[in-house]
Amino acid sequence: MITRFAPSPTGALHLGHIYAAKVAHDIAKAHCGHFHLRIDDLDTTRCRPCFTDAIYNDLRWAGLNWHGTVSFQSERHTHYAKAISQLRDMDLLYPCYLTRRELASMTQAPHGTPHGAPDIASPIVPINTDRLIPDSEQKRRAADGQQAAWRLRMDAAIKHANAHIQTHSQLNWREYALSADAGLKQATPEIFGDVIIARKDLGSSYHLAVVIDDMLDNVSLVTRGVDLQSSTHLHRLLQALLGLPTPNYLHHPLVTDSCDKRLAKRDKAQSIAALRNRGMSADTMMSILPALPDYESVGI
Repeated sequence: MITRFAPSPTGALHLGHIYAAKVAHDIAKAHCGHFHLRIDDLDTTRCRPCFTDAIYNDLRWAGLNWHGTVSFQSERHTHYAKAISQLRDMDLLYPCYLTRRELASMTQAPHGTPHGAPDIASPIVPINTDRLIPDSEQKRRAADGQQAAWRLRMDAAIKHANAHIQTHSQLNWREYALSADAGLKQATPEIFGDVIIARKDLGSSYHLAVVIDDMLDNVSLVTRGVDLQSSTHLHRLLQALLGLPTPNYLHHPLVTDSCDKRLAKRDKAQSIAALRNRGMSADTMMSILPALPDYESVGI
């Protein structure tokens, strides 16, 4: 059993992070497995070494010690580039020169997302955005040095994945949900539309990087917040396209404040360092977290 905790060093850890780390840590420990720490520092414009050091300090103080060497996304660009090239060779990626504003204007994208779609900031992009402007305009923008985002042609990608597995039902994953929603889940990646796989500014997108990372780290059980469950639909497709192993998944509840709002860095949620500096002990901090899942009850 190999689990992982993968924080981004863009701010201080809060109680929600510690809860997520403890879920992964305790499951691995219960199975005499390994709890791996990965630093998701793909966005080098926002990540800071001081936050990485703070992550180490907070986890050690909480007694959540990881196994082996810490891995960093910033050291894996070669692996991401290889996967992007593979998808290009399969004719599943296309360049998109449109800005977000242009896309919203051309497609009259609605505010928010349709039912069942992933909870992301941007509206779901329709298919074949490269056909929204003439080839001559695309060539002009390329000649002017404008960078393109590379999008997955979703309809072709799903067809390709289904053609290389015996039945459509095999595009699925095992979910150890802490509710009646557990079991074998059917992937419906079309809810993402033609999602960006290679970003203009950072190279790989989060979605591509995370499936490559989990393969490189030999992760067998991905534990993460329920807010990321919808991403698994896309991750399962990418795993099928790239020939990657599919780990099992457990999406746990989020830690929320007194108003039932999830904790977040952007809301300046109270940091672990602040709690520690006020004299709170690690045991007291753990006692105010939600009760950990009954792992045996969900078959882990």
